[in-house]
Amino acid sequence: MDLTDLDLFADGFPHPLFDELRGGPVVWHEPTEHTPGGEGFWVVTRYADVLAAASDPAVFSSAGGGGRAGGGTLIEDLPAGFAAGVLLNMMDAPRHTRFRRLLAPCLSPRALHALRDDLQARADGIVRAAVAKGECDLLVDVAAELPLQAVAHLLGVPQEDRHRLLAWANTTLDHADRDLGESTERTRAAAAEMSAYGTALLARKRADPGDDLLSVAVHGTVDGGPLTELEQQMLFHLLIAAGSETTRNTFALGVQALIDHPSAWHALKADPSLLPSAIEEILRWTSTTPYNRRTVTRPTTLNGAALSPGDKITLWWASANRDPSVFPAPHTFDITRTPNPHLAFGRGPHFCLGAPLARLELHALLTSFLTHITALTPTAPPTFTRTNKHTGLRHMPVLLTPTGPGRA
Repeated sequence: MDLTDLDLFADGFPHPLFDELRGGPVVWHEPTEHTPGGEGFWVVTRYADVLAAASDPAVFSSAGGGGRAGGGTLIEDLPAGFAAGVLLNMMDAPRHTRFRRLLAPCLSPRALHALRDDLQARADGIVRAAVAKGECDLLVDVAAELPLQAVAHLLGVPQEDRHRLLAWANTTLDHADRDLGESTERTRAAAAEMSAYGTALLARKRADPGDDLLSVAVHGTVDGGPLTELEQQMLFHLLIAAGSETTRNTFALGVQALIDHPSAWHALKADPSLLPSAIEEILRWTSTTPYNRRTVTRPTTLNGAALSPGDKITLWWASANRDPSVFPAPHTFDITRTPNPHLAFGRGPHFCLGAPLARLELHALLTSFLTHITALTPTAPPTFTRTNKHTGLRHMPVLLTPTGPGRA
């Protein structure tokens, strides 16, 4: 087993391996030639253990601890005070709680209700354009488009710039030509260009604020003072990546599941009221954020494993979402599954702030698919991303057969 060898994830998440790992206790992962920093880490695969660690941020920190110089939510240590402790998702209470509270109104049910019709209209336009092409790249032409348009709207980014941001985000997240903890000239250049864009955008928000989320972040206060310039910049990077990456992968892999399970597609076509439960099953099934790391802050035990301060511990959400003790027949794609307490959005204080928006986007796109498409036919195998941090696709060639007179 080497969970830091990205070739293991080059064709999607390796569920058979994690089926084996769930059969034992919390596992210590020895370092290999691929492991950043030459350090081992703990691997948590069972639902109950993942939930316990995610729900106890005082012991399992998202920032760091135990005297460690770095931290964060990746297997590799990120610098404290630059990423760890500064990025919202790599921050602990109480600042994390207050930072999150500042942004929450922008993603409240009331705020999202005002977006519902706009998102559906955008989804309909995107799907109709793809159908008109017939054969398309579902990932590029459909799955990426709605989340990208939505996050640009929410952040106050000009729509004409959205594909530049997507290209930069894709490059910085991609590991096609590098291992964990490594960078290349290509990734460094993309990160620099994205930072320069973010710096200019944030300056405009300071001078001329709007009603978008970035303006709220720039002009809001946390702990009695404004966010630091680094916090603002890192928030911009985080929201572009999170807003464009996870939902598009969930939708694309969800459509792949419907292709692989045609009875589920036909059931949805016959009864669109199944859509809410189908979306929850797609979220469980795809689990597009496979893991997050935590750092142990004090001596503790987890399912019999003795953990020490500074230990890295990885919580494998994708494995927990296939735990047979919680999900009967976990490898069966069941769009009627109830209950479905999946952990696709995490759990505890770091439960995904954008979860309601992601569900709304998935609902809009799938509604458009059910309305405008009668059949989906792959024209080539999908191309997966080579990473253990984001289970997703880069390309998904399909033929879309439009719904027409007399077609179900």
